[in-house]
Order: sequence, then structure tokens, then C-alpha cells
Amino acid sequence: MRKLVYYIGVSLDGYIAGPGAEFDFYPVSDQMIAWINERYPETLPTHIRKLVGLENAPNQVFDTLVMGRGTYEPALEVPTTSPYSHLRQYVVSSTLKIDDPTVTVETGDPVELVKRLKAEDTGMDVYLCGGGKLAAALLPEIDEIILKSYPVVAGAGVPMFSGAFRPTLFTPAQRKSFDNGTQVTWLTRA
Repeated sequence: MRKLVYYIGVSLDGYIAGPGAEFDFYPVSDQMIAWINERYPETLPTHIRKLVGLENAPNQVFDTLVMGRGTYEPALEVPTTSPYSHLRQYVVSSTLKIDDPTVTVETGDPVELVKRLKAEDTGMDVYLCGGGKLAAALLPEIDEIILKSYPVVAGAGVPMFSGAFRPTLFTPAQRKSFDNGTQVTWLTRA
């Protein structure tokens, strides 16, 4: 069965982006970028993949992506309507209209969408790209979290989970550190 994996970068105080959707305050290093490019190339937007020579790189872990409207909308400024054209893309929104056959807007229950995707007979895992409201709504369906913890305090912004109080236990399975002080932790649902 396919898994829903929340692969996300977060500040020390739990924010995945700043108040204006900024994420350029995260310290990155060549070592970490090389690791992401090798291990998770499909998590890079299509226009970035072209810039770094990964436009033809095969997907390693994910073949499907689910994201909220707030995560999708910055792509329109690139401009593109298909920010992850190398993946099946689902945008959860009750108000967004997209005229692109490679992007599916899901207006219904995101939990039901994920259950359908996870029940498919074939395929790789499903990448939960963000944001915090969608992650909170999908918490019962998240099987793993790959947490990139950056050594920076944001102070305000978009929380990793933004929803009801719902304590959910995950177990650390692995951890990797990088020269920029970032740690990646793989967590599985307990």
C-alpha cells in the first residue's frame, strides 16, 4: 500500500514558511542540496529541476503530490500552472480554478482523496507538500514525516500543522545531519 509522506522543512519554532510565504531564510549548503538532488529529486519544482540539470531525473520516492492552495499559488508567479509536472498533482481547494489538465483540483474531503490514492494497486508514495492547514486535516492519514529541521527561528509564519489539538505519536526511525546545522529526521506513525 502506498504511504502518505509529509516531506517538509521547518524552523526551530515550527514554521514551514514566513508570514508572506517566505522560505528563503532557511540556511542551505551545497552538501544538503546535493543530497536532496540525489535522494528526493522529485521534490524540486519542475522549473528548479531544469536549472540544476535534473529535468530527466527519475522519481526516487514519490509519483504523486498533494498540496493546499497556499502552497500552489506561488507557482503562478513563476509563472506556471503545473509546478511539479513530473508528478501527478492534486491541489486541495474549494475556490481555486486551474485550467491545466496536469493539475487536479480536489474540492472534496482531502482525507477521502488520500485514502483513494493510498489504495491504488501500483505506484510510489504520495508526497504531502504542504501547507499547515492541509497537513492538520490529513494528520490521520500521514504515515511518515521526513522533517528537515533548520537551525533558525522564524518568529512567525505558517505552522507545520495548523488545526485542532490532536496529539499523534510518531517514532524517529533515522536522522541525518548536514554541515549547515540542518538535521533530517524520518518519523513513522507509532
